[in-house]
Amino acid sequence: MIDDLDLGFDEPDRGEKGRHRKGFKKRQQGGGSGRGKTVFALLMALVLLGGIGGGAYVGFDRVRNYFVTPDFDGPGSGEAQVEVKRGDTATDIGVTLHDAGVVKSVKAFINAAEENSRSKNIQVGRYKVRKEMKAADALVMLLDPKNRVVNGVTIPEGMITLAIYDKLSKQTKIPVAEFKAAAKDPVALGVPASWFVRKDGKKSTKSLEGFLYPATYEIPPKATAEQILSMMVDKFLTVTDEMKFVETVEAKRGGITPYEALITASIAQAESVNHKDMGRVSRVLYNRVYTDKYHCKCLEIDSALNYWLRLQGKDPKDSDVLLSSELFDPKNPYRTHGKGADGLPITPISNPGSDALKGAMDPPDTDDIYFMTIDKKGTMGYGRNADEYRQLIRTMCANKVLTGKNCNV
Repeated sequence: MIDDLDLGFDEPDRGEKGRHRKGFKKRQQGGGSGRGKTVFALLMALVLLGGIGGGAYVGFDRVRNYFVTPDFDGPGSGEAQVEVKRGDTATDIGVTLHDAGVVKSVKAFINAAEENSRSKNIQVGRYKVRKEMKAADALVMLLDPKNRVVNGVTIPEGMITLAIYDKLSKQTKIPVAEFKAAAKDPVALGVPASWFVRKDGKKSTKSLEGFLYPATYEIPPKATAEQILSMMVDKFLTVTDEMKFVETVEAKRGGITPYEALITASIAQAESVNHKDMGRVSRVLYNRVYTDKYHCKCLEIDSALNYWLRLQGKDPKDSDVLLSSELFDPKNPYRTHGKGADGLPITPISNPGSDALKGAMDPPDTDDIYFMTIDKKGTMGYGRNADEYRQLIRTMCANKVLTGKNCNV
């Protein structure tokens, strides 16, 4: 008899994502016609069942399934892992939990989320939960940071790509070779081709160096080398977009492209001890390469040479032990000393952080052409001419930063 009635009930949950989202949205908008039909149908069903007599319990149990949202009673058992993705609604999370065997129905989780104002605080990530849980308990587990599966790795500012690959490999057990292979095509990893434009006369070299933004990353389980590097590139693009890096460089830096500014930021990151110096160091680099203030349009810095040494698998060297043959090596594409070494390096030489990027994007307006670390605390000194350069040297010698023949000025 009941099978023949058009009761207007919602269909039992089958974990169909689109249907549940639609139903949830309708309830949020205050649609109430379905509730009225349901109440009427329940009354009719009870009247009918009352007339049937002692066998009513069997029929009533069938009808009750339409009105009572299926939910597990206990705290659950075993373990399951679920992922909350960016943009997930309560319905999306409910579907994920249902498919993983955590909750008995998507509706049960939606109801629990509607009744708990903290449900909007669920963070993106992977979580450990139990199978066959009461939906309200599952929600509480998702709100508890202790249940979040963290496979995090922190990339410090100024780290070069080769060191990043090694660090990521140790964390994920993915071979370094896979990261190197993925890095061969930065555009495929999400770096827009427009980033590699230069206007300084040098051929643009597509390298991933500079685009792996230093931050703490939560690595998803089973992530590939390509996915991890793409995630870091996406972070770089998000940060530079938020600070309007491209727009500011194009508007204020007088023909310098964003890629040239990124190279400058990477050098400032490598040369500066304190974050406050990164903008002024960038200005020195610009003054040397893009103006006539310096004796050549070259950088004459050691950090680029040390970057090249590290790419060769060699240890970096202090300035006072670098050989002339190393400084003027014509085979070094990152050479900044001597004839033919004008301009910025062919790629960035580190992965700069926010302060270095901001400094290169909008440096202070000074005439400095020298910068030096003048004490053992990392204090930076600046100079605009030969006399100020010599004074910087004397200060360094007085502070025991330089010794011996280097102090004969």
